[in-house]
Amino acid sequence: MTLPRPLFAAFAFAFVALAPLALAAPASAEIETYERPEATVPERFVEPDSLKQQVEAGELAPVAERLPAAPLVVTPGGERKLGRYGGDLRMLVGRPKDSRLLSVYGYARLVGFDRDFELVPDILRKVEVEDGRSFTLYLRPGMRWSDGEPFTAEDFRYWWEDVANNDDLSPTGVPRDMMVDGQPADFEVLDEYSVRFSWPAPNPFFLPALAQAAPLFIFRPAHYLKQFHEAYGDPEFIARKAEEYAVRGWAPLHNRLDDLYRFNNPDLPVLQPWRLVKEETGQERVVARRNPYFHRVDAEGRQLPYIDSFTLAITSASLIPAKTSSGESDLQARGINFSDYTFIKGNEEKAGYEVRLWDTVRGSEMALYPNLNAKDPVWRELNRDVRFRRALSLATPREEINQVIYFGLGNPGNQSVLPGSPLYEEGYRQAWAEFDPKRASALLDEIGLTERDGQGIRKLPDGRPLEIVVETAGENPQESDVLQLVADGWRKAGVKLFIKPSSREVLRNRIFSGETVMALWYGLENAIPSADLPPSEFVPVQQHSYQWPKWGQHYETKGAAGEPVDMAEPKRLMALYERWLGATNRKERRAAWEQILELNAERVYTLGLVAKVPQPVVVTNRLQNVPQKAIYNWDPGAQFGVYHPDSFYFEQ
Repeated sequence: MTLPRPLFAAFAFAFVALAPLALAAPASAEIETYERPEATVPERFVEPDSLKQQVEAGELAPVAERLPAAPLVVTPGGERKLGRYGGDLRMLVGRPKDSRLLSVYGYARLVGFDRDFELVPDILRKVEVEDGRSFTLYLRPGMRWSDGEPFTAEDFRYWWEDVANNDDLSPTGVPRDMMVDGQPADFEVLDEYSVRFSWPAPNPFFLPALAQAAPLFIFRPAHYLKQFHEAYGDPEFIARKAEEYAVRGWAPLHNRLDDLYRFNNPDLPVLQPWRLVKEETGQERVVARRNPYFHRVDAEGRQLPYIDSFTLAITSASLIPAKTSSGESDLQARGINFSDYTFIKGNEEKAGYEVRLWDTVRGSEMALYPNLNAKDPVWRELNRDVRFRRALSLATPREEINQVIYFGLGNPGNQSVLPGSPLYEEGYRQAWAEFDPKRASALLDEIGLTERDGQGIRKLPDGRPLEIVVETAGENPQESDVLQLVADGWRKAGVKLFIKPSSREVLRNRIFSGETVMALWYGLENAIPSADLPPSEFVPVQQHSYQWPKWGQHYETKGAAGEPVDMAEPKRLMALYERWLGATNRKERRAAWEQILELNAERVYTLGLVAKVPQPVVVTNRLQNVPQKAIYNWDPGAQFGVYHPDSFYFEQ
């Protein structure tokens, strides 16, 4: 079974087991039930202070009538306490399109990751999975969109039949995560509050895709969007709206107004804790206010969120550290790098905030990617020689980088899984990772690179100096300092390093085309996987793996582009990936994973440097329920989203 997936899909899965928080006793061995433990529903519900006036005036129904019959009860525990209502949560962003963070940080998902990074129902009441291929989704009866309209099975039917399978709205077809072996899902409406998606074979990608920071939205507010759909709406109304939005036809109009992720249409009903406010949103800020129909409550019946509004102030990205240090943000991590830590830390007392250091879970903060698909035949052959890759790894001063750049707070080593993953083995990260220039030189001599120029730089077989141009996107302010330390280490082995920065788009195109010899890029997106999650970042199945982009492209396009794998060990990795895809139990998946990790460690396809570099998180002293120590990651985690900012509150 072959299930090609892009890089982003791999990010979404590379952290946790797909075990449910509460695995109910199945009716048969083939059925798993994802359901939260029973929580006592409060006897009465508390009206948010900011909505009381509307309720008293009859403009809004009482909170008990706005909530679903079985709301999600969020109980206190650990650092999380019962909160109080009020306040405006301020955050700085660098561009208007960061309005999407209201969807990311709101993190209302059909199923989502909890704080232990296990999948649990959220918007859904429960999920039943049969044989890994049939998913029955149970909604919360009585749940409503932010405009008060019911959220029902019709919203799923509309998306599947009228959006995902409509050639005008979805010209590329249904999303990849809804395909197995080239077959789309079979969809059924079972009743008003339950639907089922089924495939002919297991689909291990479906549930995690629903929990991503940018999730697969398999529902739409049908009552709102139908007015813009040619099958339901009035043609004259659609024509007027198309002219108003300067688009040609109903389909681009519908797509313009239908984006639950980008959060850029104030009229589009949502299920998030806050909804966009048109009158207060402009070029300088994006404002969202509480959703009166949000489905979560605390243990004492207070409808969440605690905080009344969420404001994103738009500023220059370069000014975010300075503005944060002056107290203009209540919660800030985006736009702040570890290099800003000393500066921001120095203003803690004056500005009334605390700087917390959260863990990151990349395989390496930055990593080097030798391009095994390089166009230059000499460099291609050299990059493919495992002795060359091992030599460069041995000549890399990781501990020095950690001490000089990251104050010793990181974890030096090669790219592999990190402690915390059930697949972790110390030997994987430390293979060929010690600093040993003499051993590196011996390996280069063994290859035959013994001739040197007057400066001691080795020569390539065709006589050119062994000068490696490492290309970067120039996005990390520490890139040049890190690469200078790498260059000093490689120089001891007779290898010279040059740095060539360019834009992200230019760099990617050069990597994909084989123009680059080596690139510096971020490490593995998430290095704490379990055996249940796909090992896509360790095998050549995606173009965005910069050590073998053409092989990945070949797999993603089913041979229409790129190059087929033509090396023995990468072919073995592909076979192990297919074995993982076809596994019927966790033991088989783990066996495939372990062989993939061992092969990657020994063959050194990428050069990791330092992992677990802390992310500074600035929290105003007034803001409560923000974890002291946590994981800061995009997928899974949605950065702050997995910690549910709807449960954050202001002390005063």
